[in-house]
Amino acid sequence: MALLEVKIKRVSNDFLDVQLPSYKTEGSAGMDICATLIEDMLIPAGGIVLVPTNLSIELPKGFECQVRSRSGLALKNGVFCLNSPGTIDSDYRGEIKVILANFSKEEFIIKSGERIAQLVIAKHEFVQWKLADELEDSERGTGGFGSTGIK
Repeated sequence: MALLEVKIKRVSNDFLDVQLPSYKTEGSAGMDICATLIEDMLIPAGGIVLVPTNLSIELPKGFECQVRSRSGLALKNGVFCLNSPGTIDSDYRGEIKVILANFSKEEFIIKSGERIAQLVIAKHEFVQWKLADELEDSERGTGGFGSTGIK
């Protein structure tokens, strides 16, 4: 299997002990990314915070990096990525920061080095819109928002 090589940079020399994003199993699509904090960060119940990672990346054109919730953090603590999946574009060189929301009724504390989100690298297409007066019919047609039923 060919690997895509992506440059990654630590924004500062602080937090050298915090691991780079990594896959936890052979079949993982997402790499866990960790918080880098000088002090613990509190997310109050119902609160939203922006968590630094001290990392920036250089993706090849035609790729994006999606920032997604960690399922265990969401299920066990009600903490998830807002704007998920968030997109890091190939031309962005700033620090990756993760928007976390606490949907639980309890405050949640994030510690430096804690895994807070997943990164998924995905290839994408560039499109050119072609304005048309008509679109081909389909079985679904204009039905949306539950039109295909629950079962």
